Amino acid sequence: MRIQRTDSRRLKLSYTGQRRKICRFCENKADYIDYKEDRLLRRFVNDRGKIIPRRVSGNCAKHQRQLTKAIKRARQLGMIAYTPEVFD
Repeated sequence: MRIQRTDSRRLKLSYTGQRRKICRFCENKADYIDYKEDRLLRRFVNDRGKIIPRRVSGNCAKHQRQLTKAIKRARQLGMIAYTPEVFD
């Protein structure tokens, strides 16, 4: 939903037509996000090594917190890299 200003006193709401993203973990009824599933965790880390935010990934707040904790644990154990691999 975007807010457009038509004049100085009136606001107009317009919908962009995009569907709301559904939390993948709620859909699968996951109770716990395991830090050992590195293939799953890599989907939520971009090519620069940053954790993808909730508004982009579509996760709910509860599962985004669990996901962040699992990614950080996997990084600590060396299963996921902190930074991207760069070969010159």
